[in-house]
Amino acid sequence: MQRPKTRYTKAGDVWLAYQVVGEGPVDLVYASGWLHNIDIIWEHPAYRRLLETLASFSRLILFDKRGTGLSDRETGAPTLEERAEDIRAVMDAAGSQRATILGHSEGGHVTAMFAACYPERVRSIILLDCRPCNAWKPDWPTGMRRAEFEAFATHLVENWGKPDHLGEQAPSLAGIPEEEEWYARMLIHAASPSSAAAYARIWYELDVRAVLPSIACPALIFRRPGDRTTPAEQTRYLAEHIPDSRLIEIGGADHAIWAGDQDECLGWIRDFIDDERTGGEDRVLLSVLMSDIVGSTEIAARLGDAAWRDKLAAHDAAAARAVRHHAGHLVKSTGDGFMATFAGPSRAIACARDMHAEAARLGLTLRAGAHTGECLRHGQADVTGLGVVIAARIMEAAGAGETLISSTMCDLMAGSRLAFDDIGIRDLKGVPGQWRLARLGDPDRAATDPE
Repeated sequence: MQRPKTRYTKAGDVWLAYQVVGEGPVDLVYASGWLHNIDIIWEHPAYRRLLETLASFSRLILFDKRGTGLSDRETGAPTLEERAEDIRAVMDAAGSQRATILGHSEGGHVTAMFAACYPERVRSIILLDCRPCNAWKPDWPTGMRRAEFEAFATHLVENWGKPDHLGEQAPSLAGIPEEEEWYARMLIHAASPSSAAAYARIWYELDVRAVLPSIACPALIFRRPGDRTTPAEQTRYLAEHIPDSRLIEIGGADHAIWAGDQDECLGWIRDFIDDERTGGEDRVLLSVLMSDIVGSTEIAARLGDAAWRDKLAAHDAAAARAVRHHAGHLVKSTGDGFMATFAGPSRAIACARDMHAEAARLGLTLRAGAHTGECLRHGQADVTGLGVVIAARIMEAAGAGETLISSTMCDLMAGSRLAFDDIGIRDLKGVPGQWRLARLGDPDRAATDPE
């Protein structure tokens, strides 16, 4: 996907830079946290992947806030009301009558304000690592004390442009030179030192607690428990005071939207948007099978491009035949593997056996994972949801030549002739709780129910 063209529109006397990318059925406006630049963010691979994924199921609208990035600078200290007007101006310019608003961090304040002031323009809102109030107050003990903020603001100005601001925003990336250099570059292209300090002061004074009960649209609220910048009490307050809201905890300790494992968050966002668009009518119970080729990179290097393409094409054709033979739906290729869904677990397991056998005839080794759970079906083209995430994580736990399945599948196949070996309790990355897994065993052995 090419970097989208930057356009301009006016909100009052201020020129705002915005971009539109994607052709999805729902408009999604991204209200970024604190400071960014809509051109520079496309240079970062993980940020680009985030934006491209959002644009794959929406018409994504990006903009730089007044006083930052490619929008007019030196616009004074904007009020929350002015910034809500900016969203309306950008939506008008992009031809968007109604949208879901995604607010990250400080962008959550204007998202809440816009949703309360313009309910006819808002389909739903998504809040990621947001705080309703930042400053300490007698009735808000989790806020930042004035002295702590002043020390932060002083450090900010004195060290603006240095690659040392990333640790608080994305601890998983701290100490990586290219990550720190890109973040410093993005910040200096977003604001000058004085503008950054001014925006920080605006952020510190914001308090949107009073508007939360007036938000009438559905809200999806995310929190990363390890995020040191967003106390749990603040996120819970949002969920408790926005009437139609749902709170989701996702893994990781990063605050930056582009850092950490994006897949879980993006899956929830897509499901939420589709639920609001379709009323959740496409939620179905499916058996999901995921596979990939073990050591594909090394095999490709050994064979060379042409021979690898031929072998991969033969594998793809064999896998597709196996899925069709067992009445499954081939959802997508993952490059060196597949995702398929089946109406019942035994069909998914039988297909996995055939795929392993076909791969072996081609001199390849697969690993596979399967789970039966609730999924969200998007027409006939795609399937998402926690059931898909669980199947993918189970596959990642499998070794060469193995098919691992969840205990849910074992329970549903009680009494079958299939054999499974209990491999115990595992943690699955990004999936709540612990999961008991089993390995598909010798087909001539009777099945055992893992205890």
